[in-house]
Amino acid sequence: MPIKLPATLPAYDVLKHEGVNVMDEDAAARQDIRPLQIGLLNLMPKKIQTENQFARLVGATPLQIELTLIRMSEHRTRNTAAEHMAEFYQPFQDVKDQYFDGLIITGAPIEHLEFQDVTYWDELTHVMNWTQTHVHSTFGVCWGGMAMINHFHGVKKHMLDAKAFGCFRQKNMAPNSPFLNGFSDECVIPVSRWTEMKQAEIDAAPGLRTLLGSSDVGPCLVEDPAHRALYIFNHFEYDSGTLKQEYDRDVASGTPINVPMNYYPDDNPANPPQNRWRSHAHLLYGNWINQIYQSTPYDIEKIGS
Repeated sequence: MPIKLPATLPAYDVLKHEGVNVMDEDAAARQDIRPLQIGLLNLMPKKIQTENQFARLVGATPLQIELTLIRMSEHRTRNTAAEHMAEFYQPFQDVKDQYFDGLIITGAPIEHLEFQDVTYWDELTHVMNWTQTHVHSTFGVCWGGMAMINHFHGVKKHMLDAKAFGCFRQKNMAPNSPFLNGFSDECVIPVSRWTEMKQAEIDAAPGLRTLLGSSDVGPCLVEDPAHRALYIFNHFEYDSGTLKQEYDRDVASGTPINVPMNYYPDDNPANPPQNRWRSHAHLLYGNWINQIYQSTPYDIEKIGS
């Protein structure tokens, strides 16, 4: 089954060209089933790129997905056209009375700030509390995952001496987890961050379970059953060229940056990067959607009760 997107959303043509099943609103209305309601709270500056990345992953399952794009109510992006935001995004205040089977909270390039210094932190804490009554399962990604684990458990983020940047092997630490169904003993995932969560502090927080982790860049994927949440601190959703774009941007601006590790063949930026994480990315998000489908109430208004 396809993902339901407005026919005018850029991701519609991108995914259709890639062979992902997409469906416009007229076609979806003819199907007598309840699509899963998935929200994407997009905190990234490049909204369209992020929409494409997550729509590609949640749209690859055999279930009909209706994706709702959400923004913080008062925050205004400077990197995406106002017309795009007005047409496709809803402020959180306009959707807070709705229920969602799943919600993705993306990362944001504000790692250097303390959580409380983020301009929309108060509203985001309201969003995170709201997930406990209006969202069946929440997936916090990179800074979004760090924000959630800090809010619910007090686990702190720590600045790194150097940016963790590249593709790093992750150990499958919970092969019996339904979220890792089909995973190899190890997988590779793109990493791009200046902060980390420490495994010892996660272990000290009751109820948390680390599913993927690395001796080089620390915990990667953490399950929080009590809050019906997953936290991932790295970027399975990245396109093949996303790390290259970040590297080229910093080189062009004169920002000190290392060549992303284990990304270019022979670690040579002159070589085209290779994607070695795509299959596990689809597995993880497909498993997440499958778990939602199996456990969410058919009457969506019973979510949280």
